Amino acid sequence: MKTSDLLLEQAKLLEPELIELRRDLHRHPELSFQESRTAGIVARFLQGLGLEVREQVGGFGVVADLRGASEGPTVALRADMDALPITEETGLDYASGNPGVMHACGHDIHTSVLLGAARLLASRKAELRGTVRFLFQSAEEILAGANTMIERGVMDGVDEIYGLHNLPFYPAGTIGLKSGVLMGSIDRLEIRVDGKGGHGGYPETCIDPIVAASAVVAGLQSAVSREAPPTKGVVVSIGTIHGGTANNIIPDFVELTGTVRNLDPEWRETMPETIERIVSRICEAYRCRGTVRYIRQVPPVWNDTDLTGRFAELADRMLGSGKRAEPVPMTYGEDFAEYLRFAKGCFFWLGSGPSENAEQAAGLHSPRFNPDEGCLAVGAALLAGVALDRLA
Repeated sequence: MKTSDLLLEQAKLLEPELIELRRDLHRHPELSFQESRTAGIVARFLQGLGLEVREQVGGFGVVADLRGASEGPTVALRADMDALPITEETGLDYASGNPGVMHACGHDIHTSVLLGAARLLASRKAELRGTVRFLFQSAEEILAGANTMIERGVMDGVDEIYGLHNLPFYPAGTIGLKSGVLMGSIDRLEIRVDGKGGHGGYPETCIDPIVAASAVVAGLQSAVSREAPPTKGVVVSIGTIHGGTANNIIPDFVELTGTVRNLDPEWRETMPETIERIVSRICEAYRCRGTVRYIRQVPPVWNDTDLTGRFAELADRMLGSGKRAEPVPMTYGEDFAEYLRFAKGCFFWLGSGPSENAEQAAGLHSPRFNPDEGCLAVGAALLAGVALDRLA
């Protein structure tokens, strides 16, 4: 039996410590680029393990290297640390004490999992032939933290990278894993519709941007339903509309923002032209002028086939048969994708839902999100296991 196969049993011995740590982080959530307390806890924990630690890397990011007994490849393991601007409604005795801020996406889970993996691996330093680099990242929720860390050299010399995200729709003790695209790209739309304002009682003297903007929202749906093949996994959603100051005044302009998701990198390249054409021509039909700012944010999360296959074998050994599902690609997004531009890697879903009716659990970004803490030991064992498997 490989040493990595024993890690789950050893990780379960750490479970009380990981639960206590996670609940402390949950009680004190911090928004993107504000994770000072969380980063301090992470840094002190890693220093206590004897690792080489760098702090305030790309905001409040923490980077630590565990160097093995001899030279070899560098394997990176990544977790994110930030919370969301959501008011918690779980009623837990360790619920958020920071009004209007909540770990509603489980980054407290991810941070605790990776700290658990660090403890497991530090005790096996002599078995490592290479370096494990631990990346604790700020600001994933605003898709900014990965690039700020990359700009500070965290991927220099990294050969492979692994990460996870909890998912309450899979029961704790299970994972979701597939090669190729796992999550879609994310891009941002900013649209402005300019007309001519005036009195609402005399619309014929105006050029109404609200009517045009309404047509734009409806028309953009054709970018998906009538232009994108169903197999490409394209989503265009408008999230905000702002225009006007009073009920009887037609405004000069309306501003809209939205999100564009793609599972296909090539199809993603066609979207700016498609959206620009639809917006500009609809606005022209209403005598308005439409302008689009298309902002690229993160590419799809794309798992390396070979590494994913190896990780699947490891997971099956550690968790047993029937504990691994192959998920349908999702149009969630993750700035873990930015690291994959510099090294091949693998990202997986860590089940964090109840053993029964997990599909009915409160989802990510819900104010009632309440993951099963049984996932902590599983995640720690898997991350430690893949590093040990690659470097032992």
